[in-house]
Order: sequence, then structure tokens, then C-alpha cells
Amino acid sequence: MLDKDGFGLFGDAIMNYDGNIIRPPSEADSIILQVTVGCSHNHCTFCGAYKDKQFRIRSDEEIAENISFATRYCTRQRKVFLADGDALILSQKRLTSLFHQIRTELPQVRRISLYGNAKAIRSKSLEQLQELKDLGLDRIYMGLESGDDEVLTRVRKGETAASMISAAQKVAQAGIFLSVTVLLGLGGRELSLQHARQSGRVLSKMAPRQIAALTLMPLAGTRLGNQVENGTFLLPDALSMLKELKEMVNFINCDKVQFMANHASNYLPISGRLGRDKDAILTTIDQAMGGKIALTPEFYRAL
Repeated sequence: MLDKDGFGLFGDAIMNYDGNIIRPPSEADSIILQVTVGCSHNHCTFCGAYKDKQFRIRSDEEIAENISFATRYCTRQRKVFLADGDALILSQKRLTSLFHQIRTELPQVRRISLYGNAKAIRSKSLEQLQELKDLGLDRIYMGLESGDDEVLTRVRKGETAASMISAAQKVAQAGIFLSVTVLLGLGGRELSLQHARQSGRVLSKMAPRQIAALTLMPLAGTRLGNQVENGTFLLPDALSMLKELKEMVNFINCDKVQFMANHASNYLPISGRLGRDKDAILTTIDQAMGGKIALTPEFYRAL
């Protein structure tokens, strides 16, 4: 739990966080150690998560203070998530030192996870990633957002489909679990199906262990939010979002990948394993498009 100033609350004790903490839903029961503040890229037009933060790497003293807190108050938690946006940007020396510290001071921890942008992943050699895996790195969360280069350019992602495929393949070679996020609606009405098809194709080449599909909810104050407000970006409606979802799933050819479109932003909560459940997922989407399954009302959707 966080208070209004960004402190983790455990009775009268606090863990010091700099600003709001963003973490994947699956890390809800993890110890959150903030090792970087914000995002080193921070130019994506759709993202408002770190707009109020100037990127920095937290000092060894700050990190050590929170690890010390965790040793006292988080003794039952067996997972650690390293925040903020791209903890993997730390030097290998600092990362290995941090992982050793976690193993020594939090011996109950069995899994370390983090967000890793494609640039940070590519900056590590295969041997360095394998070293981190040996020290406990179990999972990397990576934002693809779109597999279409035109969409990626428009939203200022700073990556191409090819560069993100390269990063994903390196993670797979290192034997680390990769979870990839895509964002339905990011191409707007103009590039809707192009965005969906290319995302499916790129995800197939990335071959992650987990795919999470979220639905775009433009945020006020972001560049994309302003584009929606002034009419230069037209957001697909609910039915079009379902068409995107169906098209993307159609173009994904992966085996033994967990597929989740059950985030609170989505109109149709759905999950399964590809390719085992692909036909069932497509049938469910068709039923929703035909009005046989109710969609999540707008007032229940959230980021």
C-alpha cells in the first residue's frame, strides 16, 4: 500500500518510494524495490506514467535502506519486482551486486522480475543476461505496444519491430521468461487492422512466454491525449477494438504462450493458451462482436 507521498505502508513503518510506483498486475504480492526513478526514454505519446519524474538511478544507500526495510517487514513475500520503468539499464556490476544483496538479505525470495525496454535488453550480452538469470532474474516485462513500424514512429516509441524482435530473442536465448505487452487501439482508426496484423506477426517472431493485450485509454495531458482532444487521433470504438483483437490473435502463431486480454482496460476479458485455445478465443470474440456476450461498460474500464 502507498500513501500520498509515495511511501509503502506497513503499520507505522514505511518503505521510501520516489513518486507513484507502476508494476504489472502479476507482481501485486511482490516486494517492490525502486532502483530507478521514471523511464530513461519517456517520450512515448500515450504514456503518462512517468511524465512528472526526471529519470535517475537511485543511490546504493537508498536501495539498501529499502532492502533493510524488506528484511524486517516483508519476510513472507517470495518475489521481488525492481521498479521503475527500466531497471535493466543499470550497469552489470550494479545489477549483480544488487542481486547478491537480495539473495543474502532476503533468502526467502525465489524470483526477481523487472521491466526491460528493448534498448536496455540489447545493451546486455547473452552471457550477462544468463548471469542475471543464475542470480535469480526470472521474468522480464517488455512493452512492444505495436508491431507496426508506422505506428511505432507515430507514438515515438524509439524502437522498430526488428529491434524489439532482436531483444526478445536474446531474452529467450538466456532462458528468461518474457512477458510482452501490446496496446489495442494504438494505431487509431486509420491504422487499426494494420496495427493488429503486424503486432500478431511480430509477436510470433518474438515468441514470448506471455502476451498481455491492453486497450488504449488516452490520458489527459499526454501528447496522444491532446491529439484525441483536438481530433487528429481518432480512437477506435469498442467493436473496432474487438476486431483488432480478433485480427491480432489470428496472426499470432505461437505455441505454449499464455495469452491474456483480461486487463481492466479491456472491453472483453479473455485469456487462454496459444495455440491450444486459439479457436476458442476467436469464437468468444465473435460471440461478443455479435452481441451474445456483454462487453465491459465504459465506467468499469480502468488503467
